[in-house]
Amino acid sequence: MSQFLKGLALVVRDYDEAIAYYCGVLGFTLEEDTAMGNGKRWVVVAPRGARECRLILARAKNEAERTAVGNQAGGRVFLFLHTDNFEADYRRMLQNGVQFVEQPREEEYGRVVVFTDLYGNRWDMVEPRVNPPTTP
Repeated sequence: MSQFLKGLALVVRDYDEAIAYYCGVLGFTLEEDTAMGNGKRWVVVAPRGARECRLILARAKNEAERTAVGNQAGGRVFLFLHTDNFEADYRRMLQNGVQFVEQPREEEYGRVVVFTDLYGNRWDMVEPRVNPPTTP
């Protein structure tokens, strides 16, 4: 049997501003935007070339959810965006105004940089090493 995460809900302030950021700034693809009635929508975005997990943009509907916008992981890195072309994606994101909280760095597992999204959620962008070191 095989399992995988199909989607991850990300609480946002507004559907349209979130779509504009994740698709227009980060370059994700809008995969679905379906009206569900009473102003609710089913909005799904994914990085270019994604094969499994997507982000389901969920508009905050009450004060508790609005408080969680941008702080879903309590200030820790929350999401991990893998890339096969770190330099090109980093340059494009800089040009699009993405806020990086550090300079790119080399780690044992690959090249990485931390950025914050529209709401302040922290992300790692990682280009994994082709053959990462193994531990015994």
